Amino acid sequence: MNVPKILWVDDEIDSLTSQIMFLENKGYAVETRTNGYDAVEYVKDNFVDVVLLDESMPGITGLQTLQEIKGVRGNVPVVLITKNEAENIMNEAIGSQISDYLIKPVNPNQVWLSLKKLIDNKRLVAEKTTQAYQQEFQSLFSAVNSNPDYNGWMDIYKKLVYWELEMEKSDSPEMQDVLETQKQEANTEFFKYVSKNYASWVSPKSTDGPIMSNVLMKYKVFPHLEKGTPLFFVLIDNLRFDQWKAIQPIFASGFRIHEEDTFYSILPTATQYARNAIFAGLMPIEIEKQFPEEWKNDDEDGGKNLFEEVFLREQLKHAAKQEIKFSFTKITNNNDGQKLVDNMHNLLQNDLNVIVYNFVDMLSHARTEMEVLKELAGDEISYRSITQSWFEHSPLHQALKKIADKKITLIVATDHGSTRVKVPSKVIGDKQTTANLRYKHGRNLNYDAKDVLVFRDPRDAGLPVPTVNSSFIFAKNDLYLCYPNNYNHYVNYYRNTFQHGGISLEEMIIPIIRMSNK
Repeated sequence: MNVPKILWVDDEIDSLTSQIMFLENKGYAVETRTNGYDAVEYVKDNFVDVVLLDESMPGITGLQTLQEIKGVRGNVPVVLITKNEAENIMNEAIGSQISDYLIKPVNPNQVWLSLKKLIDNKRLVAEKTTQAYQQEFQSLFSAVNSNPDYNGWMDIYKKLVYWELEMEKSDSPEMQDVLETQKQEANTEFFKYVSKNYASWVSPKSTDGPIMSNVLMKYKVFPHLEKGTPLFFVLIDNLRFDQWKAIQPIFASGFRIHEEDTFYSILPTATQYARNAIFAGLMPIEIEKQFPEEWKNDDEDGGKNLFEEVFLREQLKHAAKQEIKFSFTKITNNNDGQKLVDNMHNLLQNDLNVIVYNFVDMLSHARTEMEVLKELAGDEISYRSITQSWFEHSPLHQALKKIADKKITLIVATDHGSTRVKVPSKVIGDKQTTANLRYKHGRNLNYDAKDVLVFRDPRDAGLPVPTVNSSFIFAKNDLYLCYPNNYNHYVNYYRNTFQHGGISLEEMIIPIIRMSNK
């Protein structure tokens, strides 16, 4: 085990001999300097775990030394030790990113506790996280195997996401592997559950089932429309629940979160189906009947999501809300995003503003095409990180900051999630078979029945029948569907990419969040 290294900087260092001996007896290696110049030179050439820094020294002051040290090694924790409790000194020190401060005279135990907090904190948090998950493991195992209903599955998935985020604090690959295995087992059971219940959920005669894409506006958006309080409904395409948790703190800094909920995406968990269902308030088979010109199947020419505003207008009319003044804005590139920033104040005149932001979906698709993005988003941790970085610097964040101090309601949702695919499954079909890796439809499909949920009659899944005798198949867990021609190339090319369209907790159980101004 490495011995933690401390640099103690004080012009009266000789008077601290007993304190230094105390720390050395506790297992720390202590290096000393008597002025800021020497301290900065030492830090330039040597690694230290923590700097203990006297605020009042001849030559350059502690605060000046702090700035110099941060310029050399920005991440090194600095504990400021001062006689001066003046507020301006504390404000300046905190603004300069001190990690802790102590008031003279300091007691050896005070110094020790501060060091322990700074150096051992990560290790202690990791150990506690691992222990807590070990205790929770059996409870999650029991929940997965207790035949949960759709609400139970939402709770299970939220807990799995919680532990996945917590486990980032742990440096235990073994426990992370255990959690990953538990997620896979949960997805196996979830696939069985969806296979058994999905047709009854989407049946016109259904009296029970989760809130799904086709009733999202009815139950989760329209009830919050209120004259005099503009409602902004922001749909971030292809946003998983764990990605929402990554950007949640950014939202929480500007808005008050009232409700953090989930709902179920319809199948296929793909934009043209799930998002059209949200804005039409209808299942795809009903959209095709009511909008035969606008609806396009996978194998038909034309844009698949060009008529969302038309669908929404009809849904508002059907819900007797045609007097609602609304806007519909779709962002597909940065230029559109900047226009949104400039237009936010005008949108406050509307009762309802729908903003569809396509970035996350573009990222996931681009990831399969661009080697740089394969590096940037190679696993769930980096996928969350790149989403957080994108949102923090995005025009969408800038736009929302413009209305954070206005009396508004903000609802953030998505149309589907995605899953990282790892296991190929061979599918044979004719030329009309669709190319999506997580679902396919076509005639005479040949597949491994244990790998997919099959709807021989698409109408049983609330889906249009693209051609006579077409079936739909949906991949389970982390499988991806590949054709036999050039099989090995595509297997290797798409392995570990994020895809959507199939059945997994990550694709189907997705976030909807309601917020207001603080």
